[in-house]
Amino acid sequence: MSGQVHPPARLLMGPGPINADPRVLRAMSAQLVGQYDPAMTAYMTETMALYREVFATANEQTFLVDGTSRAGIEAALVSLLEPGDRVLVPVFGRFGHLLVEIAERCGAQVHTIEVPWGEVFAPEQVEAAVAAVRPKLVAVVQGDTSTTMCQPLADLGEICRRHDALLYCDATASLGGNAFATDAWGLDVVTAGLQKCLGGPSGSAPITISERAVDVIEARKHVEAGIREPGDTARGTRIASNYLDLAQVMDYWGPRRLNHHTEATTMLYGARECARLLVEEGLDAAVARHALHGRAMLEGVRGLGLGVFGDVAHKMHNVVAVEIPDGVDGDATRAALLADFGIEIGTSFGPLHGRVWRIGTMGYNARRDAVLTTLAALEQVLRAAGAPVTAGGGVGAALEVYA
Repeated sequence: MSGQVHPPARLLMGPGPINADPRVLRAMSAQLVGQYDPAMTAYMTETMALYREVFATANEQTFLVDGTSRAGIEAALVSLLEPGDRVLVPVFGRFGHLLVEIAERCGAQVHTIEVPWGEVFAPEQVEAAVAAVRPKLVAVVQGDTSTTMCQPLADLGEICRRHDALLYCDATASLGGNAFATDAWGLDVVTAGLQKCLGGPSGSAPITISERAVDVIEARKHVEAGIREPGDTARGTRIASNYLDLAQVMDYWGPRRLNHHTEATTMLYGARECARLLVEEGLDAAVARHALHGRAMLEGVRGLGLGVFGDVAHKMHNVVAVEIPDGVDGDATRAALLADFGIEIGTSFGPLHGRVWRIGTMGYNARRDAVLTTLAALEQVLRAAGAPVTAGGGVGAALEVYA
């Protein structure tokens, strides 16, 4: 019989997941309480308030979807979309394609616009497509880790309102490490995950929902027969998923505390601590920290003589795509970095597979020692692979950023 799990020591410097903040892990070791215990409902209420600050919103409906970040995405789309609804997805990487697939599974008529991987959309490109498609919903990723690009969002909310469309954003990879302003940017629904800049484990998906999006979801509300009360009249087309039915989940988190599922207590402890630490640090300070260490990593890989993929002016703070040098086996080099130094960096997908490594500096790992250690180790495995790197160039260039 095997013993307890004993994971090897790893420094996770890929595009996520990253090493969870030890304070988050300590919070998650706390004992369970019942889901209607006054302490538990108080934690839920506190978590809602904390994530309003994280999302920069006044939305009452701000809470957690139990599941990984993809559960949050599916909950948003399945609750907003009915079969036949028109959806526009601006695709600039793998996770735009994911939004397309999920919307198609909802029965929506999905329209896309695309730019080459490594680029982002200008507002006028999005507006032209919105005017042509007339969608009910525009669904966009802010930070797509497959390309490392960060889509500007500030103008998209106004565009969508002008054309009477809802705006959904997947901020899984970017929230907490890049500027984000739900209300100021006119975003209707935003979902995220803990395992990137929020510094926690995968398994909980924070979500915030505007009043006009709440109206769309509530218009499809169907309370389960076993808990239905007088006045709970069925409305509209029933949301296709029970577990991800946001109309029911809102009642679970709201004043009615209407039973839906058993809250994932340990994940709630972790998600609450992720948000508490971020609010304690200050959102602007956290974004500045990610920008500093991301810039140090960027200049560090350049200092080694490596190329960087994509439009760096629109790169996320927290991940960089490094071009694999000619003649270097990318997977073998990653394996050597893991075996010899205990450091994990990422490969990529689709047209970038085998062309770039993705190196993250996010959450708990957005710190000086993690950046310098990764650069020093990367130099050694590249040297062993025969790549003509600049001796000490990576650490030296990063130190200049920190000077």
